[in-house]
Amino acid sequence: MKVIVRDNQIEKAIRDLKKKLLREGFFSEIKDRRFYDKPSVKRKKKQAKGSRKNKFTFLMDKLSSSNLALRYIVSTLFFSFAGQKFLFP
Repeated sequence: MKVIVRDNQIEKAIRDLKKKLLREGFFSEIKDRRFYDKPSVKRKKKQAKGSRKNKFTFLMDKLSSSNLALRYIVSTLFFSFAGQKFLFP
């Protein structure tokens, strides 16, 4: 990963680095590895992640491919509220 510092704008370079790390999932990986998870807890997390992915793909299949704006809105809402049960029971 590379971040270029231009005109001594270190703060901007740090912000850019944080954005890139966030997109790659670095911070979530650090959060997940902070404590040891038993194998049973790992399995449950993996199953929960898979069920969220299945809900998303099911929802995207329901939307027609002609309405791309609606698909984009639904995908952003899904990923921003994925852990909350009131949106997708």
